[in-house]
Amino acid sequence: MPFTIDSARSIFPGTLTADVVPATIARFNQLSAEDQLALIWFAYTEMGKTITVAAPGAASMVLAEGLLNQIRQMPPLEQAQAMCDLANRADTPICRAYAAFSANIKLGFWYQLGQWMEQGIVAPIPAGYKLSANASSVLQAIRELDAGQQITVLRNAVVDMGYDPSKLSGNRVLEPVVPPKEMAKRTQVTIEGVTNPTVLGYINNMNANDFDAVINLFAPEGALQPPFQKPIVGRDNVLRYLQEECQNLKLMPERGVSEPADDGFVQIKVTGKVQTPWFGAEVGMNMAWRFLLDPQGKIFFVAIDLLASPKELLNLIR
Repeated sequence: MPFTIDSARSIFPGTLTADVVPATIARFNQLSAEDQLALIWFAYTEMGKTITVAAPGAASMVLAEGLLNQIRQMPPLEQAQAMCDLANRADTPICRAYAAFSANIKLGFWYQLGQWMEQGIVAPIPAGYKLSANASSVLQAIRELDAGQQITVLRNAVVDMGYDPSKLSGNRVLEPVVPPKEMAKRTQVTIEGVTNPTVLGYINNMNANDFDAVINLFAPEGALQPPFQKPIVGRDNVLRYLQEECQNLKLMPERGVSEPADDGFVQIKVTGKVQTPWFGAEVGMNMAWRFLLDPQGKIFFVAIDLLASPKELLNLIR
């Protein structure tokens, strides 16, 4: 076989990804817990003027309800400590319960806490609180990102909180898998420059939440590489990721390019936008999908990249 998963990662090497995002997240993680919480508060308040955060789904709120009510019933000082513990990734029962949540449940959890902080039900950031110089610098870095990059940073900020789930022995708390859309309600995308049925099927089935159909497009040893992560290898692992992280996404490809590769493989790059259920329709993340298809037309590897700038949507030259 001419390709390994590692070598496949280098297809279309000219793709400029938004490396500023993991760099900003790393800087955020080095802040004190108090500065992290205040920065999230300030950033969401400021972003709320231009980016609409959608109300969380009922499933997210039901599954987070017990932990939220536990915090709600605490005295203010204990509420503040519980939130600091989450930011500090302390080994507490609350941090363990939080770490078991899926990403969407964590987002729902902080959405509700933010609402309660505004209403005075949960201890807010103290009036007149001033960010440290480092935190102010991180906040300014977030201001300078485009909207899609901003929501990626702030999503990761809360998703990475809590006690390390790799140290947990219990089962994860996940939302129910959304059933696929009825065939009559599905839409079909067109991609300028790309007519490959596997790529079109991947996009169309992702938009329909039909993850079983998506996974059937993968080779048994195929892999998917999410933004800024290592490849997820094998159909079962990829399917689990799709069910946990990719429900109700809206993929909007625009254009692409297809090239032959060694030994009957084909590499295809597609650029476009993705909208998530958590933010308004006005906000789309600039994305690229880099596919490597085997001689049977199955997905051997696909990388999903958050792009450095809107100009990258047009950058289809190797």
